[in-house]
Amino acid sequence: MKNVLKWLGIVVGILVGLVVIAAATIYGVTEYRSTRAWNVKVASVTIPTDAASVKWGEHVAVVRGCVDCHGANLGGKIFIEDPAVGRLISVNLTSGKGGIGKTFSDTDLVRAIRHGVDPSGRSVWFMPAQEFYYLSDTDLGALIAYLRSVPPVDNELPKSNLAFLIRTIYLLTGEVALFPAELINHDAPRPVAPPVGVTADYGKYLAVGCTGCHGTGFGGGAIPGAPPSFPPAINITPGGEIQGWSEAGFIKAMRSGVTPGGRQLNNDYMPWKIIGQMTDDELKAVLLYLRSLPKKEQGSR
Repeated sequence: MKNVLKWLGIVVGILVGLVVIAAATIYGVTEYRSTRAWNVKVASVTIPTDAASVKWGEHVAVVRGCVDCHGANLGGKIFIEDPAVGRLISVNLTSGKGGIGKTFSDTDLVRAIRHGVDPSGRSVWFMPAQEFYYLSDTDLGALIAYLRSVPPVDNELPKSNLAFLIRTIYLLTGEVALFPAELINHDAPRPVAPPVGVTADYGKYLAVGCTGCHGTGFGGGAIPGAPPSFPPAINITPGGEIQGWSEAGFIKAMRSGVTPGGRQLNNDYMPWKIIGQMTDDELKAVLLYLRSLPKKEQGSR
């Protein structure tokens, strides 16, 4: 009996040791990746000063989700605080106390928004720079002009931290966009934005912002990195719920939150109040693009 207990103790000790080693490895690798230095060449972007451009920059900030994450006043907030994910902070973008507006140059903002890299050379956390990478110079310049125009907000926030579970999922699956700088080919030629218009090409340009939840194939499913309480994103290809939606029905759903079938969208998970602020032409273009996609099964992302 003593020998059995002895060997059982050894086995338990080995297992505990392996768990400790695995945990240390996961933490060490994710910390290394979070502090990796990115030497990014930042292309020059003209920042306009006219009122019309600033107004357009506000529109970009709304429909691209900046105000959804950073708050209506762009003063930042605790965006997610969940035991499975950790605490994720959307920074104060203004020039107020605790904000980056006074310390970030225009080049710093271009680098952070387009490349997901902060002035220290490290990747930002969770911000979907891999989506903003496709912003045209016109839209990005207008967006920065708007950021420069907003009133200062005094809001000093704590630092973000990552729970062990999300670190583990990030390493094991590769599906969680913890460090967006890793997801961008920084040396590739700049993507050419399509002309503004009611076209599928322009709809694709706008719909990049939908990929974080619905996936690059728009087939929906569980959202990588989201808290467990988040419902799966729906399939928005012609193989999903939107098949048969009319143009008017799609626009109404994005403006009212009620689908043509009578289902109420939950703005906490599907930000229809943000998307609904697109212009009619923008929404028409998005629908054209979604209709052009191949049919997907729910969950195929």
